[in-house]
Amino acid sequence: MKTLATYSIKGGVGKTTTAVNLAYEASRAGARVLLWDLDPQGAATFCFRVKPLVKGGVERLIGDKTALATNVYATDHAGLHIVPADFSLRHLDLHLDDSKRPIRRIATLLDALADLYDVAFLDCPPGVTLASESVFAAADALLVPTIPTTLSKRTLDQLSEFLADHPDPPVILAFVSMVDRRKKLQRQLVTELTEQTRGLLPTAIPNASAVELMGVERAPVAVYAPASPSALAFRQLWADVAARLWN
Repeated sequence: MKTLATYSIKGGVGKTTTAVNLAYEASRAGARVLLWDLDPQGAATFCFRVKPLVKGGVERLIGDKTALATNVYATDHAGLHIVPADFSLRHLDLHLDDSKRPIRRIATLLDALADLYDVAFLDCPPGVTLASESVFAAADALLVPTIPTTLSKRTLDQLSEFLADHPDPPVILAFVSMVDRRKKLQRQLVTELTEQTRGLLPTAIPNASAVELMGVERAPVAVYAPASPSALAFRQLWADVAARLWN
C-alpha cells in the first residue's frame, strides 16, 4: 500500500480538495482507496457524507492498534473508504506524545490495513507538529498544493529545508493549486514555481466555481461536473502522481 499525505505548512491552499478528488480518481481508476481525515475540522468527512465520529475519540484511535479498522466506513463511491474526523483530533499531538514511538505511530496503525488497500490518503491539518512528523514517517509522498503567491512558495521551501534533515524523508510532490490565469502576477508566479521547483507536477488545478461547489454538492468535482476543466485537471493530476509512484 502506498501512503500519500496531502500536506502543507500553510492553510487554505487546497489540501482537502486535493485529498477528496484524488482519492475519488484513484478509486475510479480501480484502486482500493482509504482516506484518513486527520483534520479536526472534518472537511473531507463532510464532503463524503460520513458522520464525523471517532469511536472512543482520538485517545482510543491512537492507543489501540485495532481501533483504526473499527473506524473505517464505506462512502457512496465504490472502492473508497474513509476514517472520519471529529473534534477529538484537536488533541492528536497529546495522545501521540503519550504513545510508544510517537513518530512511527501513524505508520504502525496503517500497517494493520496495508493488505486491504492499494493507496491511503492522509488529509492533514496545516503546521509542523508531532502529528505531521508522524505523517512524514508514514508517507511515501507528500502531495503539496502550492497556490501562486509568494508566501505559499516560501512555505514549500521551508518544508523542503525541514525534510532535508530527515534520514528517510517522503518524496515531495508539489503542484500548483487554485490558479487564476487572468491575473498577471499569478501567471508570473506559476512560471517561477515551474522553473525553480524541482519535481513540480505538470498539472495545475484552476481556481474555479466547480471546485467551490464541493461544499454544497458534498462530492468530488467529477461526480457533479465530470466534463469541467477542474474535474479533468484532477484526473490528470492523479495520472501524474501514479506515474511518479508506480512508473
